[in-house]
Amino acid sequence: MRFAIKLLISVCIILFCTWIADKHKLPTLAGLITVMPLTSLIVLLWLYLDNPGNFNLMTDYTKGALWGILPTILFFLVAFICFRKHLSLWIVLCAGFAVWLTAAFIHQWLLNR
Repeated sequence: MRFAIKLLISVCIILFCTWIADKHKLPTLAGLITVMPLTSLIVLLWLYLDNPGNFNLMTDYTKGALWGILPTILFFLVAFICFRKHLSLWIVLCAGFAVWLTAAFIHQWLLNR
């Protein structure tokens, strides 16, 4: 049951963001909500409820999230540049994901050394 609640809340946030972007024509607000610490807040809540008192887990998660901002910024930077050049969605997503994946591997390598 707990998994279903987590899934429902997460899906609602995604649907809410797409609704704001599409129906209210506020894509920048939807983007802001998507990248705000709301997702991390939910993950921290789930981690804490599933592992109460495990501050090492919480510390490691927040460290990974903090340093994970850099690959995410690179993803959005590549996507922004590609969209400005009017490239197709699939090229934008592939290019952005390739850069993010490369940066994510470097991220994990640096954090696990």
